[in-house]
Amino acid sequence: MACSKIFSGDLPELINEVIQYFRYDYKTLHSCILVCRLWCRLTIPLLWEDPFSMKLPKNYHFIEIYLHNLNDYDKLKLNEYGISNELFPSNTLFDYPRFIQHLNTFKISSSVESWVVTVHTSTNLSDSQISNFTKFIYKSLFLIFIENEVNLHSFKIMMLNDIEFEYFDEIFELFLQNPNLICNIKNFKIDFDRVTDNLTTFLRTIYSNCNSISSIDFQFISYYDYYYPMIEKNLSQIIESQVNLKSITFGYNCPFLYHLSLSLKSYNCSNTLNTIIFCSINFKNIDVLSEVFNQLNVLESIHIVYCYSLDSKFIQQINNITKPFKLKSLFLHSILQIEPLKLLIQKSNNYLENFGITSNKPQQLLQLIITHCSKIKYLGPITKLNYQTVYSLFNLIENMAQNLNYLMIDDFTYMNCHIGPIILQNLGQILPFKLEYLNLYLKINKDDFEVFLKNSQNTFIKKLLIRNKNKEGNKDIFPCIEKYIMKKKRVKYLAIDSFNVKYEDVLFLEGKVEEFKLHDIQVLNYNDLNIQIYDFIS
Repeated sequence: MACSKIFSGDLPELINEVIQYFRYDYKTLHSCILVCRLWCRLTIPLLWEDPFSMKLPKNYHFIEIYLHNLNDYDKLKLNEYGISNELFPSNTLFDYPRFIQHLNTFKISSSVESWVVTVHTSTNLSDSQISNFTKFIYKSLFLIFIENEVNLHSFKIMMLNDIEFEYFDEIFELFLQNPNLICNIKNFKIDFDRVTDNLTTFLRTIYSNCNSISSIDFQFISYYDYYYPMIEKNLSQIIESQVNLKSITFGYNCPFLYHLSLSLKSYNCSNTLNTIIFCSINFKNIDVLSEVFNQLNVLESIHIVYCYSLDSKFIQQINNITKPFKLKSLFLHSILQIEPLKLLIQKSNNYLENFGITSNKPQQLLQLIITHCSKIKYLGPITKLNYQTVYSLFNLIENMAQNLNYLMIDDFTYMNCHIGPIILQNLGQILPFKLEYLNLYLKINKDDFEVFLKNSQNTFIKKLLIRNKNKEGNKDIFPCIEKYIMKKKRVKYLAIDSFNVKYEDVLFLEGKVEEFKLHDIQVLNYNDLNIQIYDFIS
């Protein structure tokens, strides 16, 4: 009786809560659509809040559903490019554009380009016509979102080459004329490699119209530009104008870091900011860290991802901070000075949760992590191991088993030291009983791999990624995969890639996808399942 009430719609709030739980599980969400009208009505907004970022299925026909909303004049323009109105659905069940929550200019342009490839094959357009057609579709999508008065949650701008700047110029005026599109955004990211007049004007639009951004991400590939003073002022004003800024990211050697850091001392930031992420930043000329950090009253997590100049000058600034230095993430590559890093790890102590190292001298740091940091959840990538240091890694994994949830190991060789067999022969018996994510980037042979699978039979791995560096490929290990993974249902998502078959997932090549699906295991492309550290932290 209770079950029939749920399906009849007497408890829509409960149903909505259940469906929200599957927010990014698109396979399950598609199944929910078929249950009943209520489930369909609650599920459709989740599937359409960011279709440009969906990794599966790999088709772009959703763009045609959006273009159904074009006015008659614009549809006539499409006819000029050889696109028939029959391409678009004659009617739609929902007002799909209104559901959009997240816009990423790069993903939109990539999706449009992929869609254009599928439709222009039946037309005789020149390259310049295809380019104009693509820009027309790109701009039309933004017009559709504006006309449907969407309320965006996230907006990301990525401009790292000429064509992406051209796309931005296509929609630039739309933002000036329709600031309501972005006035309520909560997450704002801008990733660019040079400054233009349009960009500086757009940034002024942001700080003039948006004051409720909770997450800001500034990524900038640095080289000197006469626009620097203006863009620096624009970015500082964006920071200072926010009344609820909780997280900020500085990335890729941002040349404005000195003054942007000082902007964090504003009254609003000092009482709202709880997360700072530094990614690929050079701290060489930054001497205001202690001054800024001492002003931040509610800071809860600091993340340092592959940054430079973590030297004695840097650690001295950290020591001058009077409040706890809550370093949650530390990822390192080149290590020039060990002592400052020792002091940093000691000061961070049990705040540290995410750690990785690609240096050829990991031994001392791994031992320090074992001694001072007992709450590691994300470990990796760990590379350039040798016959001695690999056992320090085993000790670390064993000591962290209670909290460890994400693990990535890469046997990137150092001094021609191939330790893939040692890892596979010893790793299985020390893994936790449950892992969210395991990524093995190793030289794998059948016998060692079977030992690993036998020893780890008690571990359930939600996302298992295997990238094999063996020149012979993966055919030899397929029987082990079927025996120990597929038939025993030990994973939920699986990706197996061959380093020698560029850009292609071996399971797709071998036609194994449907067979795994029968055992409730979803096979994905390696690159789709692979977690990038920066995205994980963000």
